Amino acid sequence: MYENLSVFEDRYMELEKMLMDPDVINDSEQYQKVAIEHADLADIVEKYRVYKDVVDNLNSSKEMFNEKLDDDMRELVKEEVKMLEEEEEELANELKILLVPKDKNDDKNVIIEIRAGTGGDEAALFAGTLMRQYMRFAERQGWKSEVLDSNEIGIGGYKEVVFMIKGKGAYSKLKYESGVHRVQRVPETESSGRIHTSASTVAVLPEVDEVEINVDQQDIRVDTYRSSGNGGQSVNTTDSAIRITHLPTGLVVTCQDEKSQLKNKDKAMKILLSKLYEVKMEEQNKELSDERKSQVGSGDRSERIRTYNFPQGRVTDHRINKTIYKLNNFVDGDLDEMVDSLIAYDQTKKIELLESKN
Repeated sequence: MYENLSVFEDRYMELEKMLMDPDVINDSEQYQKVAIEHADLADIVEKYRVYKDVVDNLNSSKEMFNEKLDDDMRELVKEEVKMLEEEEEELANELKILLVPKDKNDDKNVIIEIRAGTGGDEAALFAGTLMRQYMRFAERQGWKSEVLDSNEIGIGGYKEVVFMIKGKGAYSKLKYESGVHRVQRVPETESSGRIHTSASTVAVLPEVDEVEINVDQQDIRVDTYRSSGNGGQSVNTTDSAIRITHLPTGLVVTCQDEKSQLKNKDKAMKILLSKLYEVKMEEQNKELSDERKSQVGSGDRSERIRTYNFPQGRVTDHRINKTIYKLNNFVDGDLDEMVDSLIAYDQTKKIELLESKN
């Protein structure tokens, strides 16, 4: 596999020449594309060059055993060979990770949509718990959160809530959260102390712009209506709420959290673009079934991925069979241990797939 890395190095050197080409420099669009590709290859090429140097030094050291050496020198060569072999193995493992195709969406902001599932009010309360969990996680990462649309039930829960998390790398850490989250706990409204099971569905979408998804204005219908709050009470005296329907797909998005019709329309379009992007990605992924099977789950919203058991104080991710016994910390946004485990598992599976093809 590592012999083939010379292709990356050749391309990297070719791109370096292009970056000094006046024709490329004067074409801002082409220069940007070349610069991005050059930057994307930098880490793997630099690591490959270090790896080649270590392999060359290792081979040279091993050749010394063919020479006449005294005992002290032979012992020194043995130690150097051992050290270089360990360094080679470490660099090889680092190269494996760098060779895993990078998700082009990893650095993007995310739009998270949480819907209450089975369980009535308890499911809606759990949807609120999940929203606060992700917002606290974002806060711990130094990211920003913004609610785009919500349908609150009035006791701290949501039938549905859509919000954006803005921060570099947000999608890379939160993309594994898509799926069904199940909760087992005693509801506040349950006088008998019976454990209740309910669920909420989470969808994590990368934020996209109109360059990535081109929407013809003739393909959308925009309706306005009056925003309503809990119990049907008006939270606004003007028709500022927005409903956008994408006619070719039938996708419908709404936004009513802002008093400004223009701001609601802008937020609704962000949600629509991300949903259309999701549809596009699902179509492409059908053609990449092996790669999808190697990932942590399929991202399918119907897949049960995690259980939150409050009586036992544990949270279990069923995809990687990992249980954490710090549930209160977890729902307060301390997700790092689980997120890191999911990333490591996903990378391992992708490396296995990569090696099977070589």
